[in-house]
Amino acid sequence: MTSSDKPTIVLVHGAWADGSSFAAVTATLQVEGFTVLLAPNPLRGVATDTKAVADFLNQATQGPVVLAAHSYGGVVITGAALEADNVKALVFIDAYAPDAGESASGLTNALPGSMLNVPDPTTVLDFVLPAVDAPQGEYDSYIKRDKFHEIFAATLPRVEADALGAGQNPVTLGALGTPFEGTPAWKSIPSWYFVGTVDHVIPPEQQRAMAHRAGSTIVEGHAPHLSMLAEPLTVAHVIVEAAKSISGGWAKGALQ
Repeated sequence: MTSSDKPTIVLVHGAWADGSSFAAVTATLQVEGFTVLLAPNPLRGVATDTKAVADFLNQATQGPVVLAAHSYGGVVITGAALEADNVKALVFIDAYAPDAGESASGLTNALPGSMLNVPDPTTVLDFVLPAVDAPQGEYDSYIKRDKFHEIFAATLPRVEADALGAGQNPVTLGALGTPFEGTPAWKSIPSWYFVGTVDHVIPPEQQRAMAHRAGSTIVEGHAPHLSMLAEPLTVAHVIVEAAKSISGGWAKGALQ
């Protein structure tokens, strides 16, 4: 089967990250012959971010798509996938898979284990306000740089984690706190879920609960929240398995 027969892979980054967090996974999938696209995720709010990804899917892709997301990006694809009729499989990577009425922050705190679940958010987050009287939902949040390694990237070398922490993209508190509305895409689109077993942002038990509820095919790995950088081959393999379910398989490559 040629690369033209394979579905397009669209990747969506999460909060406090950008498309470069998928660099190793992207390169691996490209070597396997896939067309890989990185969708924009502005991190401004659930409705805004969902529309940005849906617009990208509808205007920048042709043919079947595997839509994969990390972290907060899972909230976004849970809505955006139903706005584009070519999304045939979903992949959640240490990601939120909310049902109606659930938010990223609510799911973070639903079970013990998240290092973001603290009485005083200022001990783990820094904020930049667009105005001194801005409502809290408009606060730009950053993981504290000196805590980024432990919270976000525990198994990566500190020098790499420190560079990632310096370049993180902020997410508004409103984006994290706004409940998902509507019908979740995972109720009608087959899904796969990679669980990072040493994730300090979304507790692994919470990930498993969301994955089981969605009926996802579950793969686990010893990885922190940034599992795409810690275990890129495993994450890429999960995406390939989702792609194979669409196209019915193809000649074996490095990940087969």
